[in-house]
Amino acid sequence: MRPQSFISVLSLILFFLHFTKTLCQSPAAAPAMAPPTTPVKAPPADSSQAPSAQVATSPGPVDINKILQKAGHFTVFARLMQATTEDTELNKELNNTNNGITILAPTDSAFSSLKAGFLNSLSDEDKTELVKFHVLPAFISTSQFQTVSNPVRTQAGTGPRVTLNVTTTGNFVNISSGLTNTSISGTVYTDSQLAIYQLDKVLYPLDIFTPKPPAPAPEPALGKPGKAAPGVESPTAPKDISAAPTQLFLHDNALLLAVSCAFAAIIYS
Repeated sequence: MRPQSFISVLSLILFFLHFTKTLCQSPAAAPAMAPPTTPVKAPPADSSQAPSAQVATSPGPVDINKILQKAGHFTVFARLMQATTEDTELNKELNNTNNGITILAPTDSAFSSLKAGFLNSLSDEDKTELVKFHVLPAFISTSQFQTVSNPVRTQAGTGPRVTLNVTTTGNFVNISSGLTNTSISGTVYTDSQLAIYQLDKVLYPLDIFTPKPPAPAPEPALGKPGKAAPGVESPTAPKDISAAPTQLFLHDNALLLAVSCAFAAIIYS
């Protein structure tokens, strides 16, 4: 056999073997397609402000305004404290005495939820009372809220119109002013003398936002006796003259005795 014929036969055999192997192999599976994904919607944003990170203590005098500014989203409350000079008074008390202070600080979101022009409608006196209503004249830790006695006194005073009620359930602390119910949503700052907690609502004091009770009627004054009108004599008590005849009798007898004694002395002299 010629070499060309041998090569042709070998080529046909190799082609036949390759074709048979290809037919016996199963076709490769197509890559599986990923199921379509449904986009997950984010939950609706809560109207309350997210709890702020706690501000670390720093050496040196305490400055409440700087603490609030460093914490963030307390700009309105910090400005209100400055405008009423309440921050200055509290800083003096904290740095010059051992008194403790607790501040319930509303967030900027709490103020933005109020009706437009709310703060501008308040007098300077009401603004000061509003700030003091968010300040407790004692240091209260988160655990001590469970043992406080109601009503809780504020810097605004001690009457029922400027005090708060505190209730707790576990670590949940609810604050009520009689007009506002809210809860502590985070700790802004705390040391051994000062505690600042975050509120998501502004506390309304009854003393500002409800009618004040009527003042009690004045008691009748114990006045001095009035002057008599001109030409009118003031009544006077009658004089007691019951002893006058007796006094006159004694006077006459004494005079008679004296004359008798004098006459006798002349005769016997």
